[in-house]
Amino acid sequence: MAAPQFVTIVVPAFNEGASIGSVVAALRSAAPWHEVLVVDDGSTDGTGQAARDAGARVIVHPYNKGNGAAVKTAIRGSDSEWLLVFDADGQHRPDDAIRLAARLGEFDLVVGARSAETQATTGRRLGNAVLNSLASYLTDRPIPDLTSGFRGARREYLLEFIHLLPNGFSTPTTSTLAFIKAGYNVAFEPIGALPRVGTSKIRLASDGAKFFLILLKVITIFSPLRIFAPISAVTFVLGGAYGLWNFAYHARFPNGAVLLIMFSVMVLLVGLVSEQISSLRFEGRR
Repeated sequence: MAAPQFVTIVVPAFNEGASIGSVVAALRSAAPWHEVLVVDDGSTDGTGQAARDAGARVIVHPYNKGNGAAVKTAIRGSDSEWLLVFDADGQHRPDDAIRLAARLGEFDLVVGARSAETQATTGRRLGNAVLNSLASYLTDRPIPDLTSGFRGARREYLLEFIHLLPNGFSTPTTSTLAFIKAGYNVAFEPIGALPRVGTSKIRLASDGAKFFLILLKVITIFSPLRIFAPISAVTFVLGGAYGLWNFAYHARFPNGAVLLIMFSVMVLLVGLVSEQISSLRFEGRR
């Protein structure tokens, strides 16, 4: 268990002036945290001052960089062993932060996994379900909530992956996959989510596509054969079946079948080389 005095609560905030004061006050009264660190990501509504008045340490971005950039600023700017990221919009309960912190130490990353019924809209629930299913296949373990930003982790390991973390809203996706594929201990702690104060900054169409692309990017970095091997197998089967059918009925092996088989072999070879590169990047890791 990570004692609260060794845990920094990180609150990325952009124009959350309506909720940030009460969020900081509730966190500070819930446990004797090392500190509550609010990163004001270029807000224009007094978010930073409201957080400061409530007792948080505040780091201010001169302009809006994105949720991920705010988290990276906190990773660099904190000096505690553990970081716990907490939303500024009032969706999360301080008691849940205590439960997540209690599992740190046994686990290197603990993610607050939201139940489906507490997620905002049907479209959001469906989108998250698709991402969770794909991530579960790619990592070969169940992932109940890939995109939850409510999480605690060892700061040393976050620094290890900081160059992979995007500046936008896909930092939770990237960090979860990076920790799992690197072999660190990852747990998912069930939580509920309250209705947020204000409006969401996430747009399902554009940000959903970004989540999907980042999901593929991280897996091709850490486990490329999970992508390349199935593509190779499918194209090889299609090429072989197409060639055998033509040979049986027309006594010839068509160029299209040859191209499909050659393509499958090339994809597999690229996957094998990528897998070796992926393995080499972990040599000499701490």
